[in-house]
Amino acid sequence: MDIEQKQEELIDHFVKQASSLTGSALSSVVSDATSHPSLFAFSEILALPNLLQLEGTENAVYLDVLRLFAHGTWSDYKSNAGRLPQLVPDQALKLRQLTVLTLAETNKILPYDQLMQELDVANVRELEDFLINECMYAGIVRGKLDQLRKCFEVQFAAGRDPRPEQLGSMIQTLSNWLVTSDNLLISIQEKMSWADKMTELNKQHKKEIEDKVEDVKRAYSMKVKVPPCKQADSDFRGHEEIYSEPGGVMDYEEDRSRPKRRRHPIYR
Repeated sequence: MDIEQKQEELIDHFVKQASSLTGSALSSVVSDATSHPSLFAFSEILALPNLLQLEGTENAVYLDVLRLFAHGTWSDYKSNAGRLPQLVPDQALKLRQLTVLTLAETNKILPYDQLMQELDVANVRELEDFLINECMYAGIVRGKLDQLRKCFEVQFAAGRDPRPEQLGSMIQTLSNWLVTSDNLLISIQEKMSWADKMTELNKQHKKEIEDKVEDVKRAYSMKVKVPPCKQADSDFRGHEEIYSEPGGVMDYEEDRSRPKRRRHPIYR
């Protein structure tokens, strides 16, 4: 099962579970969702009306925890640790994983120094073990550990829940993409129309040339063709001319009427 399908199933599970609870009873759902090793999206749970109703009540802390995992980082938790409940180890691990995803949103080259500071990690070995075992093996990021340059080259990172302040820019980006796509589609249609027109013109031109070639062949054939009767008469006249010309074949009667010349022996 791929990570996206698993996410959908987990989200659906926790949404159904949380929909039937109110007040402090939601704390267990929030804790389970933020501790689950395969869940990295929380906006659907956060949008539930009964969770939003916790705002301003004594149970608002659970709403804050869910917002932290939906949009925050490990640094955000440390800055607000005084008013948030202490995280269990699974929650702490999850928030560090989400922090890597947040950093990968804007930079594909993450220096080790930045990662160690953001994740509160003591040394490079611990950092690389975390990136390999808890991030890449979990399928939320893919990349290359560059020990020579001391950085993590991100090739893929799963997306996090969009923060409210990001929605405007996302909508604008999608609107721009839509306009660009429409313009590209119009351009493609124009080029296809031009190509169809040129193809039709080429067909017409080819047909005109073929018709002209056929006309030339037909005209030439009519000029050189000799009727059979004229051909026979021409052949007869040709033979007559051959045998009547001087030096031609002598007539037999003419040959008999000529006196014979006596041959004299030749003495040597």
